Amino acid sequence: MLVNKVVIAAAGQGTRMLELSKDKSKHLIEVNNRPFLAYLMDSLLMAGYREIILVVGFKVELMNDFVEGYLPPKGIDKNDFKVSLVNQCDIIGLKEKEYGTACPIKCVKDIVGDENFIYVYGDNLFSVEDLRAMNIDDEFCYIAGLKQEHPEKYGVLIEDGDDFLEKIIEKPSPAKIYEINLGGQENLLINAGLYKFTKEIFDKISKIQKSIRGEYEVTDAISLLAEDRKVKIIKIKDYFKDFGNPDDVQKISKFLNANLKTE
Repeated sequence: MLVNKVVIAAAGQGTRMLELSKDKSKHLIEVNNRPFLAYLMDSLLMAGYREIILVVGFKVELMNDFVEGYLPPKGIDKNDFKVSLVNQCDIIGLKEKEYGTACPIKCVKDIVGDENFIYVYGDNLFSVEDLRAMNIDDEFCYIAGLKQEHPEKYGVLIEDGDDFLEKIIEKPSPAKIYEINLGGQENLLINAGLYKFTKEIFDKISKIQKSIRGEYEVTDAISLLAEDRKVKIIKIKDYFKDFGNPDDVQKISKFLNANLKTE
């Protein structure tokens, strides 16, 4: 095993889930009688990762209960892996003070140290094979890209030859998409929210400012790394599932029923 540590961002409440996340974070909303987060944990463990760091914030006590009650997939002993909790609020303060996708990474700097690590959001689901494909222990950072016919709602990855990332364009307009296509990049790749980072990410995060949304965005730090030609793109081969709206509970349920046994 090359990369062993995985950082999961799971500090938010998930207000788009409406009443479903009123008393618990969206990561713990049940799908087929299990918290959604359990399926992500299953896939990470089956992909071979053995040290998981959960960055939490909303209803921390429920996350503690989840970790204590989590049962791994068959064939994996509970003593063979480690799950630790890091309270984002204790380290950098409440959401009103500092918030964004870069914040969980700031919280684990001392824990991760100089090691390479995987970074993933706790409301996303990937296949075992795609998670395993991110396990590359070299001097580059990696970002997972997914082909998307309608990329206007996402961050679009602009390639710079040899699978290097040139930049990320957030929610491009139709005119901008047309311009990109004219440049020869068809079947645009969107940012799937799965990353492998080296320790260099911590330095770049220390240099970013709040975005126009008032948040500290990990993609801004990645863009700085891309300027140094330090980021490569890996294409998702199987699937990327997001868990952000009430309708997603039924969608994920159907998906798991159809695919769980084939993982």
